Amino acid sequence: MKVRLIVVFLLFISGINAQTIDVKAFKWNLLSDTVSVKNINPSDVYMALLSKRVVDNPFYRGNEDSLQWVGHHDWTFDTEFSLADSILHKENIEMVFDGLDTYASVFLNDSLVFQTDNMFRRWTTEVKPLLKRQNSLKIVFRSPYKVISEKRDEGLWPIPYDYGYVRKAAYQFGWDWGPTFVTCGIWKPAYLHAWNHVKINDFFVKQNRVTPLLGELELSLSLEASQRGKVTVQVYRDSVLLREESVILHEGVNQYLMYDNIVAPELWWPNGMGEPHLYHYKAVVRAENKTSDSIIIATGLRNIEVVQRTDSVGKSFYFKVNGVPVFAKGANYIPPDNFLPRVTDGKYQQIIADAKDANMNMIRVWGGGTYEKDLFYKLCDKNGIMVWQDFMFAGNMYPGDLAFMANIKQEAEESVIRLRNHPSIVLWCGNNEIDEAWHNWGWQKQYGYSKKDSAKLWNAYLEIFENVLPAVVEKYTSGTFYWPSSPSIGWGRQEAYKQGDVHYWGVWWGRAPFENYEKKIGRFMSEYGFQGMPEMKTIEEFTLPEDRRLESKVLNVHQKHPFGWEAIREYMERDYPVPEDLEDYDYVSQLLQSEGVGMAIEAHRRAKPYCMGTLYWQLNDCWPVVSWSSVDYYGRWKALHYTVRRAYAPAIVSFDEKGDSIEIWVVNDNLKSGKAKLSWKLMNFSGALLKEADRQIAMKANFSQIGFAIHNRLLTKYDSSSVFIHARLTDSNDSLLAETNHFFAKPKNLKLMNPDISVNLKKVTGGYLLFLKSNVLAKDVQLSTAANGFFEDNCFDLLPNEEKRVFFKTGAKLSSADVQLKTLNEILRAK
Repeated sequence: MKVRLIVVFLLFISGINAQTIDVKAFKWNLLSDTVSVKNINPSDVYMALLSKRVVDNPFYRGNEDSLQWVGHHDWTFDTEFSLADSILHKENIEMVFDGLDTYASVFLNDSLVFQTDNMFRRWTTEVKPLLKRQNSLKIVFRSPYKVISEKRDEGLWPIPYDYGYVRKAAYQFGWDWGPTFVTCGIWKPAYLHAWNHVKINDFFVKQNRVTPLLGELELSLSLEASQRGKVTVQVYRDSVLLREESVILHEGVNQYLMYDNIVAPELWWPNGMGEPHLYHYKAVVRAENKTSDSIIIATGLRNIEVVQRTDSVGKSFYFKVNGVPVFAKGANYIPPDNFLPRVTDGKYQQIIADAKDANMNMIRVWGGGTYEKDLFYKLCDKNGIMVWQDFMFAGNMYPGDLAFMANIKQEAEESVIRLRNHPSIVLWCGNNEIDEAWHNWGWQKQYGYSKKDSAKLWNAYLEIFENVLPAVVEKYTSGTFYWPSSPSIGWGRQEAYKQGDVHYWGVWWGRAPFENYEKKIGRFMSEYGFQGMPEMKTIEEFTLPEDRRLESKVLNVHQKHPFGWEAIREYMERDYPVPEDLEDYDYVSQLLQSEGVGMAIEAHRRAKPYCMGTLYWQLNDCWPVVSWSSVDYYGRWKALHYTVRRAYAPAIVSFDEKGDSIEIWVVNDNLKSGKAKLSWKLMNFSGALLKEADRQIAMKANFSQIGFAIHNRLLTKYDSSSVFIHARLTDSNDSLLAETNHFFAKPKNLKLMNPDISVNLKKVTGGYLLFLKSNVLAKDVQLSTAANGFFEDNCFDLLPNEEKRVFFKTGAKLSSADVQLKTLNEILRAK
């Protein structure tokens, strides 16, 4: 371990601990030209108005449209507060806003202290000269629509969509899964920070080199001193003191550098590959024998590579962690609410738990939302969830003037510096779909761009995404990979499937059949998906009984895609019966979504190592809506999320019909090889065994292989709509590793019988164990109950005369009669 210090000599006078005062805890008032309310939380204007019943629940029924006036008004938040002498006597008092959304003028005691123009930046300034015992604070938020109108009228940057003029979360302006709520407020922590002598601005653990044998780390501590003087610096790793020494700081910012070499370090691994070990570093700065400031960070040691190697087809694209190729399994993540200040820590914990429980190892933070709060990334660190992190640019061109460039450069620097210690962040991506849009979406013709306009906009694109952002990532991280745009090539071009990442939207946008998922496979599938309705409990949250019919006015408000209902019905007609009853339609829509996305995931995993990543669109919702999510706004799992958990399991069995052959694949993401038994049974829906076979296979580590190839003449004497194959994979101890069913007809053509399903309950710790059994095949069994709780498995096939156990986590009292069942059998028989 070595230490290097950059210092200039002189001495401090005196000092005590720093103090922080929560500005948002003051009593705030809110006013505009038409509204005045007192004693509100200043985090969000909509939530403030809702708390005083000035507006109704924005998510209820069709309230969205009637509340658009809020975003078009200017709003003033003001408060008064007193300060004790112990605060006022501090050498330095800074006013800090971690986030102001977005165009704010901040007045302290009638003096303008700063003006803001970026939701994603941190704003801080010294205010000690302005403070006294009694103080006033006023923040005037200007409507973003007014700023946008001015920018548009200038005509200097004719961008496709207005939200590109402002550095504000794009999804607030509406998306094809989200409402339009252009809000404002103090959306992140705000405080007065009073300190003497020295404070810690940043603590960076840079990973210069990490191997299983040695971790070579550079620890950089940014110390800001109000005057020159001597301090004591202590640095700990996992509570063990690494270094304690007296150093001399000069006035201003100082860099304290030291090196920490860890022999045989415990490495950070993605979920499913090992433990995501974290080291905890603490730095303490003391002046005059009193702690002036301290900071604790947690980081994991890992070596991340993005491998792009030329091969016979094109160029690979995959992540290698600690020398091991990783098949990325995950989803795209959007902001969990339109009103982010009300998102609880518990909701973040549940989102990441849902991802981990579904065997995910990666989440892509989409570029039309926000850089998430620290807790989100801490949870990803702790749970081994890799993060593909977009910068906040999506689906638009952006201005290229000097002021805009300076603004986004500062935004990028602050965001990268804040997040760079998180081992979960494995890639920074410049934007979402802008390169593809520019080259494939016809903007030049649609918006009538001249050659001069086109060159101007494209040059601005190149400056932002090929110069500014990669330079920031290179300068401020431990070599994190930068990718300019996702996808790298549009899905309509064949080369998109040979290199880079691809967003495949031939299914849904192109109305291609689900079977195309098995053909259109790229090197890394970073977007694809299909819509499904949320469960009826969620629909009941935002509707009245009269709204609960297909394509009612209220349901249409909560379906944001221009042809969403049309697409769902078209695909449903292809593969499933189409119920008229809303509850049944809801159920079948979830099966449809599950079928399509599940088919895609299995195809991508079978294609390993050609394809090395699959991130479906999308994990979560920002409000109750018909969307591509697998978990709805209230945290309720759709059928898709249960399917994802099975499809992302470490080992899976998957079928692929090719010509005259039925291939049974075994995909193993485990890092150890081993012997296993693969067996299959051809059965009819009554459970009669028609054919069977099994064999021992050498299951290769981190590999995909064919376990059986069955000629389809096997089916010639059977009705293909009345039989299915059940395949199982077991280990050398006969423990189940994976199982699946394969059907030879579309669901709507299956000749399913009427099942007699028994349900018995046993009270156990934390809930109930359900014992289910059916006399015939019960397909796509959906369990539900009025009680609040969580079924650990759902939307599964119940094999004839085989008992299945399902745990229901709940604190409620339950009986067998409280459990409702829905099956595809009954939907088909009703038709």
